[in-house]
Amino acid sequence: MKNHVITREQLLDFYRKMIRIRTFENEAIELAKMNLTRAAVHTYNGEEAIAVGICAHLSDQDYITSTHRGHGHCIAKGADMEKMFAELMAREAGYCKGKGGSMHIADMAIGMLGANGIVGGGIPIAVGAGFALKYTHSKNIVVCFFGDGASNEGTFHESLNMAAVMNLPVIFVCENNQYAISTSQKKSCRIENLSDRAVGYGIEGMCVDGNDIEEVYRKFGEAAQKVRDGNGPILMEMKTYRLAGHYYGDNENYRTREEVAQWKNRCPIKHLEKILRETCGVPEEELTRIQKEEEKKVLAASENAKKEKEPSPEDLRNDLYDETYADIQWKVFERQGR
Repeated sequence: MKNHVITREQLLDFYRKMIRIRTFENEAIELAKMNLTRAAVHTYNGEEAIAVGICAHLSDQDYITSTHRGHGHCIAKGADMEKMFAELMAREAGYCKGKGGSMHIADMAIGMLGANGIVGGGIPIAVGAGFALKYTHSKNIVVCFFGDGASNEGTFHESLNMAAVMNLPVIFVCENNQYAISTSQKKSCRIENLSDRAVGYGIEGMCVDGNDIEEVYRKFGEAAQKVRDGNGPILMEMKTYRLAGHYYGDNENYRTREEVAQWKNRCPIKHLEKILRETCGVPEEELTRIQKEEEKKVLAASENAKKEKEPSPEDLRNDLYDETYADIQWKVFERQGR
């Protein structure tokens, strides 16, 4: 088992990416306030350490599936922020040509198989990708991100069972941010740790502090090595908290200000800043410089995306089917005289 030592340079890189995600999400909220986004915006604020710590172990040939709260996963995997903003604003230059919106960003070139607006919808997709990797004898893996609410969906249980039976290279990552929209996990489950459900499928379960970037990086590194070595799927639960509402405009009347304040004190970015200052000796000026650099990049991406045009009405029916499938269907229609 490798010893996943984290260097000062790696921690600074983690910090830069976490700041990038937080800044992107804050800009997305500003765009929503200006009514420039074309659908609900679900932010990843407070959960940045999970995506960054996990994706640091992945290559473009490793796959991820995401959720409606997927901006952080996309950015950590290496997605283009300008294309992401364009998609949020329904512009033709977006990842899905402005047709998918915030919850459906995908980038096959970097192994991002897509975010999903359906709760638990990405879990069986991850199993399918895992089967493909095993079938082709690949050493790559699939990481399936989903929330605590999705762990109560039938797709979760069916998918874990199938992945376990077929010994597939999938790591199921439950980002337990404590609420499924407005329903507390404490009210929807009688167990404290959702990772305990792994025992029912005969696979390993791991519970991790999702706000501690070092723990996320190390624990996921251990899990990834086991899965790459052919030891089958693992269920990882990342304990975290979304600092913003479920979506922009959420009145958040289901949780107290005191609870939010307590979790803000455990903010993963603040936690990493403390490590960088006190353990790595990084001066405050350097952290400020990184923040300003990332803010400049994010705002530039947003401004460039605003200049892109919206999809034309003539493009409405394009991209509905795979081209090969569409050609076959068209020939069938021609034979039927349609």
